[in-house]
Amino acid sequence: MQTLSIIFTAKSFLMKTTFQKLIFLAITVSLSLNLTGCGYNSLVSQEENVNSAWAQVENQYQRRADLIPNLVNTVKGSADFEKSVLTEVTDARSKVGQTKITADDLNDPEKFQQFQNAQDQLSSAISRLLMVVENYPQIKSNENFLQLQAQLEGTENRISVERKRFNEAVQTYNTSIRKFPTIITAKIFGFQEKQYFQSREGSEEAPDVKFDFKKEEKK
Repeated sequence: MQTLSIIFTAKSFLMKTTFQKLIFLAITVSLSLNLTGCGYNSLVSQEENVNSAWAQVENQYQRRADLIPNLVNTVKGSADFEKSVLTEVTDARSKVGQTKITADDLNDPEKFQQFQNAQDQLSSAISRLLMVVENYPQIKSNENFLQLQAQLEGTENRISVERKRFNEAVQTYNTSIRKFPTIITAKIFGFQEKQYFQSREGSEEAPDVKFDFKKEEKK
């Protein structure tokens, strides 16, 4: 009798445990379906797309920053080159290095604006340097300079492309968190609006760093 009692108790325990597991599974499935229906999973995916696009923007900006030292060293080899232009470039690059933000800072308007301002100032400084080089034939004919110019041109174009892709990802995400019913999900789970790049006057396109090497020097 005691043995039968133990067996019965064990069966009851197993049945109870299995029933609890089934309830837990049902609750999990229900929550998963509800989260999917309210747009949670979609918001997660869109936020990851924003972060991924941001990483590509950072990569291209870093590539440009890495080109600056060689560019400056090549240009300053000319004894009479305008030193103030070189100083402007090196100072702008230094400021960019001090203005770092991460994907977590994309919700912060002030930090993002500081980052964009620093990058835009470096773009302007590089453009001015390259325009001044037009007056120095010995620099324009330097093979190292020509290679750097080509790399810089390609990098500026890639920056423009990646910024556009980033803005598109942010627009999709920001639109989603403002729509019903995902706006409710966004508020509950803390999905916040992301910042995006604003165009400044004259910066809708990548800086033009091409040269007309066939142009005759003014006499």
